[in-house]
Parts: sequence; structure tokens; C-alpha cells
Amino acid sequence: MDINFENKMSKYAKELNIELSQKQLREFYDYLNLLLEWNEKINLTAITEINEIILKHFIDSLTIAKYLKDSDNFVDVGTGAGFPGIPIAIWNNTINITLLDSLNKRILFLNDVINKLDLKNIKTIHGRAEEFGQNKQTREKYDVVTSRAVANLTTLSEYLLPIVKVGGKCICMKGSNIDQELDDAKFAIKEFGGEIKKIEKFVLPDSDIERNIIIINKMKETPKKYPRKAGMPSKEPLRK
Repeated sequence: MDINFENKMSKYAKELNIELSQKQLREFYDYLNLLLEWNEKINLTAITEINEIILKHFIDSLTIAKYLKDSDNFVDVGTGAGFPGIPIAIWNNTINITLLDSLNKRILFLNDVINKLDLKNIKTIHGRAEEFGQNKQTREKYDVVTSRAVANLTTLSEYLLPIVKVGGKCICMKGSNIDQELDDAKFAIKEFGGEIKKIEKFVLPDSDIERNIIIINKMKETPKKYPRKAGMPSKEPLRK
């Protein structure tokens, strides 16, 4: 394992109050190499510089760790190359993680990572959030649902809130400048049974990269008509 990778990953994780073992650091390093290898065949990430992957993918994913607890049933919607789900799986092997993505090529990559890192607490599902939210097997069944850089908050709340159970929470991972998004999404969040609990604004370690984490608590069941059919939440975000 590259010593610079080990030092930087370990240092940044400590800034999040996370201690990574040698085994975990090795798993992150193997994940990095698989990501770069597969990225030459399919488009997984525009970020290919190692230090940027550490900060903008791995560490960014771990910023939600403090909102999770052991044995949570957790879904990462629109996981892409596995962020934040795979870093969370490496960090805590008691959390039951489902990675949901609509593109089968990405699912093949994720399965390769899971197999090669021998991650036991994680599985993949090929599908759309709208169908997942209407499926009786998965609707309102999860403690925590998250998503990173997938859609505006109004659309995102229609993807996530039908999946999380009453008493659970959505963790929405966003960039900077979210004031307008928050304002636009208030009606939809309430309509889907949610309530904004907390907004955490922070900067990633050793950078000026602003991030926001929005915690939405699930207060009541989502009306059965939501989520609407595939494509509708993004084409026609719910407005008052």
C-alpha cells in the first residue's frame, strides 16, 4: 500500500473522529485501484487524481458516519461508483447496506468491489428509486436512506422518503448554496411524510470545499401515490 495514501486517508479520517485500522486502509486502497481500473472501461468518476479521490469520494462519504448506528438497515440510492455506501461498509461492518443504481454497468463494478474486498454486509440492486419505493418488499422498510449528488432536494425527497420507515431518517448529501433548494422542497418533504431535523454545513479537511448534510426525519407514512412513476419526480418536481 502506498504510504502517502495511508497517511492522508488516516489523517483525514481522524479529523472526522474515525480511526481506520490497517485492514480498513488496505480495503480503501484496493477500492481506489479498482475504481481507477474500471474507470478506463466505463465512466464512473471524473475525479481520477488520488488525493482528490481520497477527499472528495472517500472522506466525503464518511462525513455521514456519525448519523449512523450499528445494525442500521441502510440504502444508498443512486450509488454510482459506490459513494457513500462502500466507504460506510468498510468503516462499519455491522450496518446492513443496500446499493441501488439504475445502470447495470455500475452494478457489475460494485459487485466486483464487494467480492474482491470480501464485504459481507452489503448487496446491490439494479433498479430505479421510484420502483424501489413502490415495491411492497422495500417500501418503508429501512432505518436510513441516503443519496449523494443525485437530484435537487424536491426530487430527492420523493425518491428517499417512501423507502425509509416511520421513525427513520433520510441523509441528503449536498454541495454548497442549498438555500433555494431547501425553500423549494419544504412542501414536498412535508407531503411525503418528512420533516427537516438538521442541516449541517461544513468544509472538507484541508480544503475550501463546502458541503451540506440535510437530515430529514420520517414522521408519518408516505401517501401511497408517491413516488410517482419513473421519471416523473425529476421531470415535474412536486410543488405547492
